[in-house]
Amino acid sequence: MEHVPSWVRSPRGRPVPERGTPLPWDRVVLSVVIPCYNERDTVEMLLRRVREVPLRLEVVVVDDGSRDGTRELLPQLEEEGLIDTLVLHPANRGKGAALRTGFKEATGHVVVVQDADLEYDPYELPMLLEPILEGWADAVYGSRFLGGGPHRVHLFWHSVGNRALTLLSNVFTDLNLTDMETCYKMVRRDLLETLPLTRERFGIEPELTARLSQAGARIYELPISYRGRSYSEGKKIGWKDGVAAFWHIFRSNLLPPKAQRWERPERAEWEE
Repeated sequence: MEHVPSWVRSPRGRPVPERGTPLPWDRVVLSVVIPCYNERDTVEMLLRRVREVPLRLEVVVVDDGSRDGTRELLPQLEEEGLIDTLVLHPANRGKGAALRTGFKEATGHVVVVQDADLEYDPYELPMLLEPILEGWADAVYGSRFLGGGPHRVHLFWHSVGNRALTLLSNVFTDLNLTDMETCYKMVRRDLLETLPLTRERFGIEPELTARLSQAGARIYELPISYRGRSYSEGKKIGWKDGVAAFWHIFRSNLLPPKAQRWERPERAEWEE
């Protein structure tokens, strides 16, 4: 019987790889890059969940100048073995700056972004990794709008803004994404290292998408669950960031530096 990938079946809940499938789960290292700013209430639980994921992981945490005690907590979690690489920015520079730092530190075959809050479920990481291991994708986005998992009923205008930004991004990139602003962006590291990323704050989301499109990356989207936070619960992105995102979409797609077309190697690093 022909193998049907688990992600094709749009699994719900907490999908994990089927160890009987002929994929190199044990040969691939996934670098989980976690930008962190004022997340003392959630970061420890998040890290413990990440460590429960049945994959070979490298956990890279970048604290972006936290002032709520997160900065003091993270070295303790590193000592416990929950963090492989910890970088402390001396001052807050923004999510994009934290991610660029984390990307430079990552050494795994594949890199994924994981926010330090609990909005995204790390148990879904194996599902996102599977299309890359199948050889069908160079990057995978987890979409909150494909309807594949449980969602908290939350912030109508926030979802409208996300869809509007995704539409505008698609106009320029000629992609048909449903969720450009998603946190869950998973990319082969050999591809990621070729992308000229410059944005400091939330503009990293449209910039990364624009660069992947310019590089000719094969991008897949999969449905994910989502537990959105309210602003009283610590959500940080606001309307000013949404307005700025329109400019970042124009800038990333029309102005240099642009990504060069990526020459995909005949065999992935983990296949050698």
